[in-house]
Amino acid sequence: MIAPDVLWHSLDRFAAERPNKLALSDEEGSISYADLPAEIHRRAEHLRAVGCRCVALALPNGREWLLWDLAILKAGLTCVPIAPFFTRQQRAHLLTSAGVDTVLGMADDSAELLALGFAATSLGWQRAPINVGIPQGTAKITFTSGTTGTPKGVCLSAEGMLQVADSLREACSSVDPQQHLILLPLAVLLDNLGAITALLNGASIYVPTDTGLQGAQINAPRLLSVLLQSQPHSLILVPQLLQGLLQAADAGAPLPRSLRFIAVGGGRVAPSLLERAAKYGLPVFEGYGLSECASVVSLNRPGQNRPGTVGQPLPHVQIRLAEDGEIMVRGARALGYLGEPPLTVDEWPTGDIGKLEDGYLSILGRNKNQFITAFGRNVNPEWVEAEIAAHPAIAQVLVYGEALPVNVALIVPRSSAFRVTDIEQAIAQANSRLPDYARIGPWLTASEPFTAANGQLTSNGRLRREQIIEHYRAACGPAERGHCPMTFFEQLQNETVNEREYLFSSPLIQAALRGDVQRHSYIAFLTQAFHHVRHTVPLLMACGSRLDSDHEWVREAMAEYIEEEIGHQEWILNDIRACGGDADAARDSIPALATELMVSTMYDRINRLNPMSMLGMVFVLEGTSIALATQAAGSLKEGLGLPPQAFSYLSSHGSLDLEHMKFFEQLVNRIDNDADRSAVLHTARVIYRLYAEMFRSLPGAVEEEVRHAAVG
Repeated sequence: MIAPDVLWHSLDRFAAERPNKLALSDEEGSISYADLPAEIHRRAEHLRAVGCRCVALALPNGREWLLWDLAILKAGLTCVPIAPFFTRQQRAHLLTSAGVDTVLGMADDSAELLALGFAATSLGWQRAPINVGIPQGTAKITFTSGTTGTPKGVCLSAEGMLQVADSLREACSSVDPQQHLILLPLAVLLDNLGAITALLNGASIYVPTDTGLQGAQINAPRLLSVLLQSQPHSLILVPQLLQGLLQAADAGAPLPRSLRFIAVGGGRVAPSLLERAAKYGLPVFEGYGLSECASVVSLNRPGQNRPGTVGQPLPHVQIRLAEDGEIMVRGARALGYLGEPPLTVDEWPTGDIGKLEDGYLSILGRNKNQFITAFGRNVNPEWVEAEIAAHPAIAQVLVYGEALPVNVALIVPRSSAFRVTDIEQAIAQANSRLPDYARIGPWLTASEPFTAANGQLTSNGRLRREQIIEHYRAACGPAERGHCPMTFFEQLQNETVNEREYLFSSPLIQAALRGDVQRHSYIAFLTQAFHHVRHTVPLLMACGSRLDSDHEWVREAMAEYIEEEIGHQEWILNDIRACGGDADAARDSIPALATELMVSTMYDRINRLNPMSMLGMVFVLEGTSIALATQAAGSLKEGLGLPPQAFSYLSSHGSLDLEHMKFFEQLVNRIDNDADRSAVLHTARVIYRLYAEMFRSLPGAVEEEVRHAAVG
């Protein structure tokens, strides 16, 4: 074990040896190694002086987070990081169960804190100390990502965490990273210890407040901007962030040449992802760890890298496999769980099944139902399933998401005559109660109920998960062991996440959902909607006319779409009239450039490339209607004070397109030609971008962008 004094002595030494070198920086400023020890000491003394014992850190990423974290450690107090992805209920559980007496941050949650007995002070929020029986020597209580609604707190010692950090420093010493970038929330133990590792190495740490990672979404342009501006030597990623970088690289975006060491952990990394990273020369090293062992246990490293494994154990731990293959770790363990007796075992049973070859560890799976998403979040499926099954339309549900960017639900409706809207409502209600990493994206209905007779239930009614997943994997085709393959519809949803987020995050759309849009902006939107909707039927006709005989089934679908869509542009003109606008002027106006490009792109792709591209546009427009139209119509109706006749286009398409989307899902899942799939996916990405630019070109969009930036 390494005593905390080692860290403080190292910082004092760096203050003397490299006084002008930046230690910590963010967008707002920086602090040098010369000033860092004194600043930590000053804050530590202040914490002691006001009687703090257990301090919760709920600050956004930035140098302030790290300064207070170091000060709490220096003062010998207990730190409780609060992750930004926790729900209000989970935050309350953390504060209560850990006996937190001081909260730094959570300025927008005053009612929540007042209800828990906190009062505002010059330091933050404070209340009288509470004794909850934390194990002696607890320096940090890290709460897991939330395998249930009330995640368990893991109590860690300062010595244990510093031992891991020092082992990590040694693991990457051959490339001597002197510029470290923090992308993950600092409340996540992985990058929290990554920061300590960098400080032990005397490196400069850049910790931006906006990294491009927002919950379970990635803002790729922002992420690339941060990387290119900071030119880091080292950083830590979860698999989904690595995938986002590689997608950007595939699209031709430049990657920083400064990178020397990229640690990837928090979830299983697909071998194909590592192969793509190697193609771009990215120094990616996969590792493995868990909170109960103070994070990292094993890691690949320069000169000792075997892709497909999670590397060799770090110097401070020993690993062996139990008879059933469970990974047992000695040399690093937590002090115990919050509210439970201190741990006395010398060897920690990880719950993971693995194999060891030539000293390299491979992870084969878990002996429990918990899975880890591609964002590195732990999810207990029973928790999510219970939320979904609370809806009366749902009889049974199975949730899976191992290494996936979004979780998938397999639904057994209570009635064979189920309505799609009922299942969508059940998913939406469950998602509103869940943190983003546990929410459901795609869903599909099971072909039959789960029963003991078909081998999908145990005798006491528990789901036989592997049997169910295997059954539906066989129905979909071969796939890598561990999770069901995606249908093409699911692939469309998953591989357009960034583009969809770019559209939905448009400040004017967000303002519309709040009902905070001026009448002239709404009329301008309707005008642009008219200009692209008037082409919907001609585009569908063009698609149908270009299809060959092998796509007759698609031509029939185009005919159904045409019948549904005829005349919708006139609805929009009627809405403009109901708003008091000039419908004739709208009809005769010139479309915005983004709208013109969106329409002309579709004609070009249908006539010159592949008529199946039309389905990419259908996916975007109908999916957007489902997600936004009905809610926006209600909010705008209330905010603008206009009659219901002014919202017939939005109101009707929200409900109409919900039924259309189920039809569309069944349609695209029949596509088995790679060229057709590629055309649909590429078109969807392009149309999402152009549709977003249309919203950004509307009157009021620039003002809303400025206001959004000022507030956010």
